[in-house]
Amino acid sequence: MSQKIAIITGASRGLGKSAALHLAREGVAIIGTYHSREDEAQRVVAEIESLGGKVKMLQLDVGDSSRFDTFATQVSALLSAYFKAERFDFLVNNAGIGMYASCAETTEAQFDQLMNVHFKGPFFLTQKLLPLIADGGRIVNISSGLARFSPVGYAAYASMKGGIEVWTRYLANELGPRGITVNALAPGAIETDFGGGTVRDNADVNAWVAANTALGRVGLPDDIGAAISMLLGDGGRWITAQRIEASGGMFV
Repeated sequence: MSQKIAIITGASRGLGKSAALHLAREGVAIIGTYHSREDEAQRVVAEIESLGGKVKMLQLDVGDSSRFDTFATQVSALLSAYFKAERFDFLVNNAGIGMYASCAETTEAQFDQLMNVHFKGPFFLTQKLLPLIADGGRIVNISSGLARFSPVGYAAYASMKGGIEVWTRYLANELGPRGITVNALAPGAIETDFGGGTVRDNADVNAWVAANTALGRVGLPDDIGAAISMLLGDGGRWITAQRIEASGGMFV
């Protein structure tokens, strides 16, 4: 059986890094992307290689769709030259940015940036990569618990994630004949540097989230990495077109 290959956007840190490490431990080869912090990306490469895994990192700004043709060409060349493959198996659309602003305060520039990174980017990047993903493959789009619950300050961000969830269903229907599953995974509040690291570093916010979560704590990156790994494993083969929340029961 040939080795499975996953593309994970935003794999140099946070949830993407956790997913890459979980998959690497299961024998999946990794093509990760990073935005600007090459040093962090190379540390992930070293960690995966220490596990005996195969990994390459490529620079990509998911918010700049003009780069996607070039990126697809890079991926195709990398598959052939390094992984000795024509196709990859898994795509995790994870890369993202955090932004806090009420509806009244959100600027058009902020809105456009969120749209480009969180909705337009994944939509058209996936489109460009469809010829390279193997039949029977899997796609996981990262949404957010904020698409279900609605605290003030996340309207624009969460609206993009709502769009991701609708698109996920349509994509699952279109790719069903190829045996490709498509799901949206919606994390709750996670202890990362996302959005300035507020959930991780602000003790009051952390305690408030834990008090409003059925399992009594804030999520960790490994909680989400493990969930992504589950969806890409055998247990996810009959799951498609779903929104799956991994929040520990936040605001139930």
